[in-house]
Amino acid sequence: GVSLNYVEVGSGSETIVFSHGYLMSHRMYDEQIAALSSSARVIAFDHRCHGASESVRTKFGMYDLVDDTAALIRETCEGPVHFVGMSTGGFVGMRLTLRQPELIKSLVLIDTSADHESPEALRGNKVLLVILGLFGFRPVINKAMSILMGAPFLNDPNRKDQVQFWKSYIMSLDRQAIRQFGYAIFSRDSVLDDLKRANDFVPTQIIVGELDQPTPMRNSTDMLNAISGSELTIVPNAGHTSPVEEPQIVTDALHEFYERIDAFTQDQ
Repeated sequence: GVSLNYVEVGSGSETIVFSHGYLMSHRMYDEQIAALSSSARVIAFDHRCHGASESVRTKFGMYDLVDDTAALIRETCEGPVHFVGMSTGGFVGMRLTLRQPELIKSLVLIDTSADHESPEALRGNKVLLVILGLFGFRPVINKAMSILMGAPFLNDPNRKDQVQFWKSYIMSLDRQAIRQFGYAIFSRDSVLDDLKRANDFVPTQIIVGELDQPTPMRNSTDMLNAISGSELTIVPNAGHTSPVEEPQIVTDALHEFYERIDAFTQDQ
């Protein structure tokens, strides 16, 4: 019963689905979509409470987001897809692959974690959500930006317009809906043990920004050790939103991954 906004570009025998992170939108993948849509069908969607999708102010949980995504894939695709998820998108991608493996052909996990939120991070995030609910985004926006993006990006004079775009976008979101979304993802379960037990897990590429704070390198190493045959790419000078901060490096990593698994070939 939730309306989700998505864009569809390109064509080909293979479909790539992009899933964004908390406080972002499908626009965070603009450069990757432009590059990959030349040889594949690309679908990028906004999670509930983000972008042009419906805002939900009532309580929901992590697996409601998984169900949203499964419904979107079933509605728009005839077979399994190549799934790319950043942060929340990665939370969704892993759980969706474990629960409904028939929907996923390969998995790219960007700046994310298979574990639950640490007690320290959970306390800090809940404080920010309380402040957000009481006073709106203004008191927390600078903190949120510093969590999402690394200092090299935020302090680059040539990226000021991009920084302002994301800052303005975040401040335009429905704060009560965003609070519900935050409670849903920050109270998520761990799927590390499930990943370790999974047989014939799909080909998986892990990408992490060198400066990622919310899901630092150890989270990616844990996923690498848990998912048999997975590979890891570290993005220099990037924080938690490496597809935005270092788009070419992430795009190149995606191209190389799909070439290695023969996911699709350039249409003639």
